[in-house]
Amino acid sequence: MSKEGLPGVHYVDATGLSVAVVTSSWNEEICGQLHRRAIETARECHADVSAYRVIGALELPVVVQEAAEVNDAVVALGCVIQGGTPHFDYVCDSVTQGLTRIALDSSTPVGNGVLTTYTEEQARERAGFPDSLEDKGAEAMIAALHTACLLRDMRDE
Repeated sequence: MSKEGLPGVHYVDATGLSVAVVTSSWNEEICGQLHRRAIETARECHADVSAYRVIGALELPVVVQEAAEVNDAVVALGCVIQGGTPHFDYVCDSVTQGLTRIALDSSTPVGNGVLTTYTEEQARERAGFPDSLEDKGAEAMIAALHTACLLRDMRDE
């Protein structure tokens, strides 16, 4: 796994911004950690945060779409681990396209923290546990808040 090119942004002053975290319940240990890290990061950045849980990754886009109507940013979190059928590809494509469409249609930043991995070990390496190599919940939150701050500044010009 490469961190080459990873931006060095770890904090954004998001005072006055609202952000929603929408998290899938499949692969609960991993999703729970992504969820905790995203919320901790939002609070560290002084954003007002609300949290919602959905059953699976396919339910993320519809709840993210609703959250985008009333928040300055949204973070979608989940974990899809490849199995032995093409279902993995359909879920990953559908969720990614849905989240991108929502961001563009609503002009609301959507941080995509949905892990798409071949193994549970790869997911754990990215989930922000103390022994993880990456922290995708926190990274998705920083990306969403940074973009929301940028859009706020652009709209205030």
